[in-house]
Amino acid sequence: MQSLRERTYKIEQAFLSPFACMSKDTRGRARVEQPCEMRTDFQRDRDRIIYCKAFRRLKNKTQVFFSPEGDHYITRLTHTLDVAQIARSIARALALNEDLTEAIALGHDLGHTPFGHSGERILAKLSPAGFKHNVQSLRVVDVLEKDGNGLNLTFEVRDGILNHRKSDKPATLEGQCVSVADRIAYINHDLDDAVRAGILTLADIPEDIRSALGLTSRERINTAISSVYRNSYGKNFVKMDKLTEEASERLRAFMFERVYLTDSARGEEEKAERMLSAMFSYFTDKPNALPATYIKLTEKYGIEQVVCDYLSSMTDRYAVYTFNRLFVPTGWTFQNEQ
Repeated sequence: MQSLRERTYKIEQAFLSPFACMSKDTRGRARVEQPCEMRTDFQRDRDRIIYCKAFRRLKNKTQVFFSPEGDHYITRLTHTLDVAQIARSIARALALNEDLTEAIALGHDLGHTPFGHSGERILAKLSPAGFKHNVQSLRVVDVLEKDGNGLNLTFEVRDGILNHRKSDKPATLEGQCVSVADRIAYINHDLDDAVRAGILTLADIPEDIRSALGLTSRERINTAISSVYRNSYGKNFVKMDKLTEEASERLRAFMFERVYLTDSARGEEEKAERMLSAMFSYFTDKPNALPATYIKLTEKYGIEQVVCDYLSSMTDRYAVYTFNRLFVPTGWTFQNEQ
């Protein structure tokens, strides 16, 4: 009987765009594995990412607001799911490989730090080698997961994870779907969070942006996806038309001015910097205080890289907990006070 994997190959060949990355044409893994009868390699990669520890930690990592108390603020996990949904919608519209697109989207932020992009900027200053979350995301799947053995993902998924930023060049159109979806997602849900937090109102959005993209998150996302479809269908690229792209960039600039770089946001970043700087120095001086898996990695990668690995893996609340454990005195009681 024909395997389900082989049936999927035939379905892709019949229905996907000639510009799509077919599962049977993957450039493979660094370590050769026996194929799965039920799943393509891209489907296996998606499953490996969903079940890895780094993916589960995303639920307690900041997107914009540090350790928010409300239940409805975006976290790094909900951002990832947003990106996966938008990227799959784009891939479906363009007849691209949805499985590959989803795998890249689910893995694209695995290397993000606690405290969002503030944490990334802080670790970039602390580490002599610098720090970029896309590079760290690749390091998570290549090295850090499974106690230092990595997930052994396919070339195409790894490439998409590494090159998901706007300035990068993914090797596949599916990687380009994720890159575009990432920008669509974070601009819109960060705006919703800012409104929810009372930092701004929808009426504060400049009229030219509202006219071009729409007032609500649903309208803006629909405008962006529709633009990608009209501009990219049947072509060897994935991007919005010029007017929609320019309006999206104006909205992004507006968010930096009114949300990301405000005095209140900077004040919280200063607190995060003091915490991460203190822990970076502590673990660099005392490598044996690291968890056993990370101690083993220092033999190959050096202490500063591994301390960055450990700190970037932390959730917001675990970073606060670890800082308090290391630097805040615990109370004690006199035994015979009276």
